[in-house]
Amino acid sequence: MEQKDSRFAVLIDADNVSPKYIKYILDEVSDQGVATYKRIYGDWTDISKKSWKEQLLRYSINPIQQYSNTNGKNSTDSAMIIDAMDILYSGNVEGFCLVSSDSDFTKLAQRLRESGMFVLGMGEQKTPSSFRVACDAFKILEIISQNEDDISPAITAVSENPARYGTSQDETPSITSKAEIERTVSRVLTENNDHGKNTTLSEIGSILQKKFSEFDVRNYGYSKLSTFLESMNDIEVLKTGHNYLVKERQNTVSRQQIEKCITDLICSNGGHIDNLSIIHDALRNRFPGFDVKQYGYSRISSFINSFKKFKITNNTVQMKQ
Repeated sequence: MEQKDSRFAVLIDADNVSPKYIKYILDEVSDQGVATYKRIYGDWTDISKKSWKEQLLRYSINPIQQYSNTNGKNSTDSAMIIDAMDILYSGNVEGFCLVSSDSDFTKLAQRLRESGMFVLGMGEQKTPSSFRVACDAFKILEIISQNEDDISPAITAVSENPARYGTSQDETPSITSKAEIERTVSRVLTENNDHGKNTTLSEIGSILQKKFSEFDVRNYGYSKLSTFLESMNDIEVLKTGHNYLVKERQNTVSRQQIEKCITDLICSNGGHIDNLSIIHDALRNRFPGFDVKQYGYSRISSFINSFKKFKITNNTVQMKQ
């Protein structure tokens, strides 16, 4: 579906969101499509909700009254969930924007996605991971409300622990580490290179969003994906025509130098090398930091085969006749 044609139902939990974020919430939704429904849920007899009045009038948001029947219990949840299901079955939207820092909406997000809806979640940094990962995309309100000129990495990235989120459902997660993002981008580049396919900037953005629901370059102190990627050691972004291509940064060691090194090694060993690892080790010793991935290959065998001078037979490397 075309993003700009997508109709969204924006449902806001007033008990868990500050009115200062409303402009930024609607701006984010406008990047995805059109806000067909704009509803906010809370007990409007509560004097603490008075600060919402001006924002509701300014942005034409429909307040839904839900009395607090039990002290200490968030009564907006049930009303918001029931409305979401009614809207789902009406068939009038292609996506939902659920705004809350409460994990109670996790099951709702899962159910909407099962029905083919695109679910955009928004909440404060304290939002539990269970709700974040249940959404197709999740935006952190403290980040999206910052001015572009004042963007700074306000949230600590996760450690190198393979478990991207905490084990406790109520544990507040941090953002995915930049190192993990870089490893993901590198894997995509390698796979595409092995199939002779270019990698576009938009493809990288789409993959990162699908893999990490909370991914947003603003979380890392950048305003553009291209700038974020170029900050990585081994990645560069090149403009070609109307497209931006993402590539592994070129190594200072040329293919000609590598070809000469392999040729000399073969000639000094009776015209053949019986194990690919010998060549690999020799290249690493000759050129510190050598990695076939820097040349667009995932395996040393594929890299050597890319040279016209060499052939590989049962792990033995020889000069072509």
